[in-house]
Amino acid sequence: MLMFNKKKRIQYLGFNDNWFTIIGMIMLSFITDFLFSKSFFRYPLLEAILSWSVSLFFTICNWLIIRSILIGLRKRFPDFKDDKKRVIIFLLSIISTVVFVDFFGGKLLMFIFNSLGANASHSQQLKVLIPVTIITIMIMAIYEAIYYYIRLKKSIREEEQTKQIMIQAQLDTLRNQAQPHFLFNSLNTLRDIIDEEAKEDAKKFVDKLSDVYRFILESGNSNVIALQKEVKFVKSYIHIQLERFGDNLKVNWNVSDDSLGLLIVPMSLQLLIENAIKHNVVSRAKPLLINVETTGKGLVVSNKIQPKSTKVPSTKIGLKNIAKRYALISNQPLEIKDNNEHFTVTIPLLKRSNPKK
Repeated sequence: MLMFNKKKRIQYLGFNDNWFTIIGMIMLSFITDFLFSKSFFRYPLLEAILSWSVSLFFTICNWLIIRSILIGLRKRFPDFKDDKKRVIIFLLSIISTVVFVDFFGGKLLMFIFNSLGANASHSQQLKVLIPVTIITIMIMAIYEAIYYYIRLKKSIREEEQTKQIMIQAQLDTLRNQAQPHFLFNSLNTLRDIIDEEAKEDAKKFVDKLSDVYRFILESGNSNVIALQKEVKFVKSYIHIQLERFGDNLKVNWNVSDDSLGLLIVPMSLQLLIENAIKHNVVSRAKPLLINVETTGKGLVVSNKIQPKSTKVPSTKIGLKNIAKRYALISNQPLEIKDNNEHFTVTIPLLKRSNPKK
């Protein structure tokens, strides 16, 4: 039960409310009794306790039922965007619960106490309902305030984590692309193009290299971007690699036009292409074919595994980075499959309403 499950209570209520519930029910029952019966001023102690127990009975019923409704609504409407709908439904539920408990609880007490005047009148007075409802709403507002504060802190923390991971991803990508071997290969390729007196090819190569660095710098502050922009960036990156590997590297594109407006984590596709080139043989004898296609699951990147004789150690930091970024902005996970013949990664494509608030 949720009452005895601390972890679940904190998850749906924002805090461990055991003591808050016990103390709150006792205080609310005394307040209700004071407002409508003044039992401890009008009756002997034993009768006063008996009369107060009626208020405690109603308070416990109201509190536990409304608390259960509150938890159910938070399970169903967990996002900030649903707060207005959830609060309206909750307010109506409070009113309905108070009326329901007052009516049927009163009937039950009348049956138990055989129409004892002091107790039966409690459920029959219409004027009791409005103050009890207001007091209950005020108490439950404390739950809402704490819950909102906890979620706001969590949201801010996740946003900061997302920024840090994005910055780290940007720095990692810049560092990878600025490594001596990358610059050395790029400059050597450019020199070869110039030696061939292919000025237009050289200009195009420089433009593509510039596009790669420009995209890395401009996308650093974005959690997600349109797939169309990511594809354009990756094609610039691939152009640089094709100048180096020629026909030994082939990328087969099967990306639907309908998916180009969907969202993707920046530099995730580029990182998968880079990993494929890094960890597989790319030669005339074994050309590397990378397939990029969109399916119902998302963007699928796959290649045949062609391990190098000198195996490059894999830390899988890049894949972990992508998975963490997706976990922070969406509920859709990254899918990775390795059957020793093909390596396949499926990147979720998000609609604008998918990312977490």
